[in-house]
Amino acid sequence: MSDEPQPQQQSQGWAPREPEQGPGPGPGPGPGPVPQGAPGKPGKKQKRKRTGWRRLIPTWRIVLGTFLGVILLLIGLFALGYYLVNIPPANAAATKQSNVYLYADGSELARDGEVNRENVTLAQISKDAQHATLAAEDRDFYTESAIDPKAMIRAGWNTATGKGRQSGSTITQQYVKNYYLGQEQTATRKIKEFFISIKLDREKSKDDILEGYLNTSYYGRNAYGIQAAAQAYYGVEARDLTVGQGAYLAALLNAPSEYDVIAHPENKSAALARWNYVLDGLVKKKWLTQAARDKVTFPEPKQSVVAAGMSGQRGYLVKAVNDYLFENKIIDEDTLRIGGYRITTTLQKPKQDAFIKAVDDQVMNKLDKKNRKVDTYVRAGGVAIDPASGKVVAMYGGIDYTKQYVNNATRRDYQVGSTFKPFVFTSAVQNGSQTQDGRVITPNTIYDGTTKRPVQGWNGGPYAPENEDGFSYGDITVRTATDKSVNSVYAQMAVDVGPDKVKRTALDLGIPSHTPDLTATPSIALGPATASVLDMAQAYATLANHGKHGTYTIVEKITKDGAEDVKLPAQDTKQAVSREAADTTTSVLQSVVEGGTGTAAQNAGRPAAGKTGTAEEDQAAWFAGYTPDLATVVSVMGQDPETGAHKSLYGALGEPRINGGAYPARIWAQFTKAALKGTAATDFDLQLQPGAEQPEPPTFEPTTPPTNGTGTATPTGGQDTQGQNQGPTQGQTQGQTNGQTQGQTTGGGSTAGDTTTTGGTTNGDTTTGGTTDGGTTTAGTTDGGTTDGGTTDGGTTGGGTTAGAGPLSGLTSRKP
Repeated sequence: MSDEPQPQQQSQGWAPREPEQGPGPGPGPGPGPVPQGAPGKPGKKQKRKRTGWRRLIPTWRIVLGTFLGVILLLIGLFALGYYLVNIPPANAAATKQSNVYLYADGSELARDGEVNRENVTLAQISKDAQHATLAAEDRDFYTESAIDPKAMIRAGWNTATGKGRQSGSTITQQYVKNYYLGQEQTATRKIKEFFISIKLDREKSKDDILEGYLNTSYYGRNAYGIQAAAQAYYGVEARDLTVGQGAYLAALLNAPSEYDVIAHPENKSAALARWNYVLDGLVKKKWLTQAARDKVTFPEPKQSVVAAGMSGQRGYLVKAVNDYLFENKIIDEDTLRIGGYRITTTLQKPKQDAFIKAVDDQVMNKLDKKNRKVDTYVRAGGVAIDPASGKVVAMYGGIDYTKQYVNNATRRDYQVGSTFKPFVFTSAVQNGSQTQDGRVITPNTIYDGTTKRPVQGWNGGPYAPENEDGFSYGDITVRTATDKSVNSVYAQMAVDVGPDKVKRTALDLGIPSHTPDLTATPSIALGPATASVLDMAQAYATLANHGKHGTYTIVEKITKDGAEDVKLPAQDTKQAVSREAADTTTSVLQSVVEGGTGTAAQNAGRPAAGKTGTAEEDQAAWFAGYTPDLATVVSVMGQDPETGAHKSLYGALGEPRINGGAYPARIWAQFTKAALKGTAATDFDLQLQPGAEQPEPPTFEPTTPPTNGTGTATPTGGQDTQGQNQGPTQGQTQGQTNGQTQGQTTGGGSTAGDTTTTGGTTNGDTTTGGTTDGGTTTAGTTDGGTTDGGTTDGGTTGGGTTAGAGPLSGLTSRKP
C-alpha cells in the first residue's frame, strides 16, 4: 500500500464545497480565491435573466427574425400568387345578361336589352377626351406601375372616414375589373385583380390598356364605352369630343347615374365640382393651359337618349326602379350591370295604363305644338301610392323616355308651391301651436288675410308675402284660407308654429331631408322647396294613412339567375304625426275639393281631399290629393325641349294661366276614377282635434296691431263670405272705421300713417272699399259676390287690396 495520499472520493450526497484559499496569512500556499462566474470558466460574467414585465418585451433578435420571416412569407405568397393567377379570357360583361322587369302581376314591363357598346381604337378618341380621363382617374398612368399601393391605402382611409367612395385603383386595375373579372366587392376578386394587373402591365402597352379601359367603362344612359357615351350624351363621335365634353364624360365615370345632370338636376352642383376637378387636373398635368381652361363652359348634355327597348314609359319606370335599388343599397350599380336579375315591381299595369290615358286625354292630345310654341314646353309627371302599404302602383314619367329623357315623376327641380301648405297646418295641430295672441290653431281660427301683411313674431327680417294677384281677404278662417290658398295667412301660421317645426313635420311625413330649398324660414309655407312628385305623393299618402308613414317601395321581389332571392329592406311603418293632426288636415283638404280651388277633383266620384299649387311664373302647376284608398300627385311643368331651361306656361293649351285646379286636377280625377273602378267607395274615418268643428266668431280684436315694419299700421280688407263682404273692418291706427251697409254687400276702409279712409261707397249691389298708404287709395271691387280682382286656381274671391311692406329679399310669394 503506497504512502502517497489517495484521491478524495466524490461525495455521495450534495454538500457545498469550501472555497479554496489563496496566499495569505493561512498556513501553506494556495492559488487564491476563484472569481465569481460560470463554473469552470473563471473571469466570465454570468448572464442576467430578465424578470417581471421585461420578459414580455421581445428582444431585438426576435423582432428582426420576425420581420425577416414576414418578408420571406410575403415574397413567397407573391411568387405563389403570380404563378397561380393567369390572365383569364374576357368576362361576361362584354355580352352581359339582361335584367328583366315585371309588373306586379308578373307580366313583363321591360328588359334592359343588348349592351350599347361600339369599340373604337385609341386613335378614334380625341386627345382631349383621353387626357380628361387620365386627369380624372389616373394622372400618372403612363409613368407608374400597374398598381399604386399608396393610392390604395389613401382611398381606403378616405372611404372609411366618410370622405366618399374611392377605389384607389389605377386605370390598369379598373380595366382588369371591367374586362377580365367582375364588379363584386370581394377579397378574392381584389387579389386576382392585383396579380392580373401586374402581368397585364408586362404583356400589354399603356396605349392598349387605356384603349381597353375607354371601351369597357360604363358612362350611364346604358352606354358602355366612350363611343356610345359620346353619342348618348352629345350626339357626336368620340373623335369629335371637345375638352369640356371629354371632362364631363370623365366625371361620369365616378358616379354615372348620380352625375347625369339631365336625369338628376338636383345633383348638378356635385357633377360640376367633379367636372372642374377634371379640368384642373388637365392644367396641372399641362395638357391644357390656364387661359384655355378659363374659356371652357359646361357643355349641357342632350335632353333625350335613344335606348333600345326603353321607349314610352318603360325607360322611366326602369330608371325609377334602379334608383330605388341604388339609394336603398339593395344592389349597387356595378353589380346590376352584370345582369341576370328578375325584378318584380309593385306597379299595376291597369293603373299604369289609366295614368297614361288620363294625361293624354286631358293634356297631351290638346296640345298644338305647330301654332303655339309654349305648347312644346308642356311636360307632365305623376305618381300614385297605396296609402296602406306604401307601394307605388303607377307612375307617369313623360311622353316617351327616348324623347324626353328626364323622369318628371322623380326630378327635384320644380317648386311645389301651395301643395306644401297642408304640412304647415299639420305641424300646427301636431305641436298644439297658437297664434301670436294665444289662440289655438284649428280649422276655424281667424287670421288676417290682407296681402303683403308683414308676419309677426319673426326676427329674421321683414317678410310680407303677396297673395295671388295682390288680393286681400281681411279676417278669414284657416279652412277658408286653405280653400283659397292665402299666402299671407300661411306665412303667419308658419311663424306661429315655428319654421323649424314645420320643416320637421314635412320630413316626418316623407319629404327627403336633402330636398333643395327646404329651409326653416316663413317662406317654407309657400312651397319654394323643389321636392319631386314622388316625394309629395309619399307625404300625402301619410296623411291619407292617418299619419302613419313607411318608406315607399316600388320593388316587390328580386331573384338572381332565377333562383336566389335578394333581400329587400323592411317597411318600417311608424306614426309619423298624430292621427288627430293628419285627420284634421284631411278635413280641411276635403273643403278644398268641395268648394275651394280643387273642385275639378270631384269628377273622380269619390270622397276626396286635396290641394292645388302653382310655382312662380306658372312654371309648374300641381294637384296633390287622395281618397281613403289611393294617394296621387300630378304636376304639369314647363321646360324648353332644346335647352332644358324652365319655362312659363302662360298661354299653354290656349289658356291664359295654367294652375293646379285645372289640368293637374282633371288628370287626377280621371285617373283616380279609372284606377278605383270596380271597388266600393269609402268615406274618410276621421278623428279631429278638439275645436275643429266649432267656428270662431267672424271677427276679433288683435292684441298687437300688425305693422308694416315702420310703425305704420297695416290696412285690412273686407272678408269674403260666399260672395258677400261683411264689416265692420277694424282700423289699425287711431280709432276704428266702420263702413257697413245693410244689404248685399258691405265694405270697410282701413288706414295707414296719419290718413284715415272711412267706410266705403255703396252703389246698388256693389261696394268699393278703399285702403290708404301714405294718402294713396287703392280700391277693390265686388259685384254681387263675383270678384273682378282675380281668380285663384279656379276659386273666386272678393275683397279690397292693400299696400304693405315688400317681400323679404330671397323669399318670394308662391301662388296657389
